[in-house]
Amino acid sequence: MYEFIKKQDAEVFAALAGEETREQEGLELIPSENYVSSAVREAQGSILTNKYSEGYPGKRYYGGQTYTDVAETLAIERAKKLFGAAYANVQTHSGSNANIAMYMALLQPGDTVLGMDLSHGGHLTHGHPVTYITKFFNFVRYKMKDPETGEIDYEEMRRVALEHKPKIVLAGFSAYSRELNYQKFVDIAREVGAYSVIDIAHIAGLIAGGAVKNPFDYGFDVMTSTTHKTLRGPRGGLILTRESEEIAKKIDKAVFPGLQGGPLMHVIAAKAVAFGEALQPQFKTYAAQVLKNAKAMEVVFRTAGVRMLGGGTSNHLILADVFGSLGITGQEAENVLDSVGITLNKNAIADDTRKPMDPSGIRFGTPAITTRGFSEGECTRVAELMLEAMKHKVDDAKLAAIREEIKVLAKKFPVPDSFV
Repeated sequence: MYEFIKKQDAEVFAALAGEETREQEGLELIPSENYVSSAVREAQGSILTNKYSEGYPGKRYYGGQTYTDVAETLAIERAKKLFGAAYANVQTHSGSNANIAMYMALLQPGDTVLGMDLSHGGHLTHGHPVTYITKFFNFVRYKMKDPETGEIDYEEMRRVALEHKPKIVLAGFSAYSRELNYQKFVDIAREVGAYSVIDIAHIAGLIAGGAVKNPFDYGFDVMTSTTHKTLRGPRGGLILTRESEEIAKKIDKAVFPGLQGGPLMHVIAAKAVAFGEALQPQFKTYAAQVLKNAKAMEVVFRTAGVRMLGGGTSNHLILADVFGSLGITGQEAENVLDSVGITLNKNAIADDTRKPMDPSGIRFGTPAITTRGFSEGECTRVAELMLEAMKHKVDDAKLAAIREEIKVLAKKFPVPDSFV
């Protein structure tokens, strides 16, 4: 691999080769990252990168679309089958773009959205003031009732909805470790005449694999997602509509020509490949194992007395208060764990008193290591090593020994080439 880059551009080749080594010799615990198959990588690096394809299958602005239409139609049909959707838009370049397109499709400037507060697990695109989308729409927020259990304050959410009359009631999260009560979201949305939308970016693969509930079964109107987290596809976005053709048409128009120009056809082909992989029986086994592995890590942290937001996990991720429990900041933990070959991210906890760039928590999860074949035993050991590294953050000899153990473990479970 990289034979042409190696000959032509030594500097870029060095970066790629370095990343290859980093991934093979370390463990990826960032819950929003995963590994893709060689088939997905081939599609993303394919000849379709040459083709400009503004429009949709059968309705393009340029000629020569015979095979681009095939690839996009495959992606659409497979996405619909995976999630039980009537319509799918596979063109959005990212999850953020998917959310913005969804807002543009369903709202008028000044309309209100009710979404999860960032500090309680939400995402920037759910209405954080630093994002430009808040210049166009009004965002109000809901929080957890009790960060120790993760329970959402649904009574307060309903009160806020009745007061502000949002046009969208938005579920979904970026750093929340429990399952939401989907029926309450849909009921509140219907009560105030709002669209019910959920951002499933983090749990899309778990839904597709049947490991967690499908929000469409509870009546959500729209689901937005990324394709690269638990779904194990290329980096990109996805918008799904449960049944309304009217909503689907608005979404398509908002994506193109409203927000984006030409779609990334090579990425769409890679999405089609990834969706095809997720339709295979073994993907259900994978999704179930992701949850088992997260539970195994939860047990280690609980036994060690480390506080976990939500009290643990019901999905693929854990948010731990390492500053309150171990006296190490999130940034310090990220750095020391990176030094031993364990990659995760610092993360604010609910009502964190520390700054966002050096918060109290860390966020980690099991999608990527599960892809490599880890089961509960390996995940238990990884959690133990994490705690050892954080507790001995200034002991170079101890950290060196942990780094060697991580290398051995990583070598035992190489990144796979194929999932089928």
